[in-house]
Amino acid sequence: MGSELYFSTLYIVTIFIIVLVLNILQRIRRVRLEKKISEFEKEKNLLINAPILNKLSKVEALVKNNSLEKSYSIWEKKFELARDNEIPKINDLIIEVDYLMEKKKYKKALFKLVEIEIKIYEIRTKINTILEQIKDITYSEEKNRTTVTKLKSKYRELKAIFEKTKADYGEFSNTIELRLEAIEKRFQEFEDIMEKNDYEEVIYIVKGLTEMINHMKIVIEEIPEIILMGKHLIPKRSEDLSTEYIKMVRNGYQLDFLNVEYNISETEKKVNNIFDRVKVLNLEDVTFELKTILEYFDVIFYDFEKERINKKDFEEKIEIFRKKNKHIQKGMDALFVQIPEFKKVYNFSDDNIDSLKLISNELNILNNDYKQLLAFESKKTFPYSKLCKDLEIIILKLIKMQEKFNSLVNHIGSMKEDEERARTQLYNITNLLKQSRYKMRKSKLPVVIETYYVELNEASLAIKEIEKELLKKPMDIDTLNIRVDTARDLVFKHFNTTNDIVRSALLAEHSIVYGNRYRSNKQNISDALALSEKLFYEGSYKKSLETSVEALDTIEPGIYKKILELCKE
Repeated sequence: MGSELYFSTLYIVTIFIIVLVLNILQRIRRVRLEKKISEFEKEKNLLINAPILNKLSKVEALVKNNSLEKSYSIWEKKFELARDNEIPKINDLIIEVDYLMEKKKYKKALFKLVEIEIKIYEIRTKINTILEQIKDITYSEEKNRTTVTKLKSKYRELKAIFEKTKADYGEFSNTIELRLEAIEKRFQEFEDIMEKNDYEEVIYIVKGLTEMINHMKIVIEEIPEIILMGKHLIPKRSEDLSTEYIKMVRNGYQLDFLNVEYNISETEKKVNNIFDRVKVLNLEDVTFELKTILEYFDVIFYDFEKERINKKDFEEKIEIFRKKNKHIQKGMDALFVQIPEFKKVYNFSDDNIDSLKLISNELNILNNDYKQLLAFESKKTFPYSKLCKDLEIIILKLIKMQEKFNSLVNHIGSMKEDEERARTQLYNITNLLKQSRYKMRKSKLPVVIETYYVELNEASLAIKEIEKELLKKPMDIDTLNIRVDTARDLVFKHFNTTNDIVRSALLAEHSIVYGNRYRSNKQNISDALALSEKLFYEGSYKKSLETSVEALDTIEPGIYKKILELCKE
């Protein structure tokens, strides 16, 4: 029973809260709608009280022509239509919104408010447009007179400049004066139209005056420069160019690629066409076109200078080619003469002869190209800029050819050098071998090991092989070089062996003699020295030295160094 009472109470409270919230929400919505209606009422009243009638009364006082009268009538009708027809409709819509709110049809009321807002916007836009158009008329005189006053000031400045420097305008002075008179007449037209209060027509007059004076400013500023360029600078540059062109052609320059005569003729036509436009004061792009013509003359003069430089360069390169060509030709001729002798002395391969012939053929082709280039230069077929580039290519080919020839000459020269080197090496190693044999004889060793004689025999045979190669005709340089390297290695090996044997024997002998002082007192020393003597007389000098030094080192540490010092003495 208690549980049922609890749930019933909870249900009633919940329903009460929901109803309360809905009432609050409806009240808030109603307050907002009422506030919006109040705002629209204010805006509607502002539209009704717009100062159009006051503004129209000012326009009415200015009406002196049909055009302005027509505009006045249109504005008046538009305002009356808004005031008498459209604003009352807004009143009706506001009443409908009030009715819907009383019936609590807030959603429909909201749609009606949107419709009211659109209507108010449309009426406000119309009224603002009328006010702007009226403003253009009522302030037209003040605005236009301010503009025209500035234009008159600018006009007087331009006229003063013209009058002061009238001589600078030459044949165009009369045209400019007529244009200045036209501007003065347009100022008078402005005054006449302002008297009639024709504010629509005055706009076009002011615009026309602005354009005429801006154009006159360009005319006053640019015509002196145009006359200077078109009547003085260009004719002078054209005359100088023509004179220089004729002079260079007579001096042997080929200048057809520049089309100078045709371009001078076209330039004259272009200048005449420009001044036909200037006569009617049409200056559009005139200054740019005249400056372009002057720049063209500068480019042509620059091309002339380039041709002069190229001619000098061509003549210098001709001398370079001749010297290089003469040098390589002389070398090849000398080499061809020496080839039979080379083939007798050295193993000169057919590949080397073929390479030389190929270089000779390439040189002949290059000489033909060079002669043809000289013929072109003689007949004035091409400009020096092209001749110079072609000659550069020929010289580069000649340089590469010279490198090939030098490589071949170096190869031949290296054969002679290798032969000379072989003979020098033969002399040196023969002497070295003699020194080895003399040193061995001088040492008077009891026994000479077999290794010495084997190496001596090998070195002697290698020297004989060099002598054989040097006697061969033709001589094989590659084989000769191998023989020389082999013999040199064997002789040096034998020389080192001889030095080792003699040195070891000498040190062994000194160590035995030095150790004799300990024989009577030290049996072990006596035994070691006896063994060392035995080894010495058997020819094992190195082992003999090691045996004696090892024994003596037990008594005198560092004995080996002492023996070395004794040997030096």
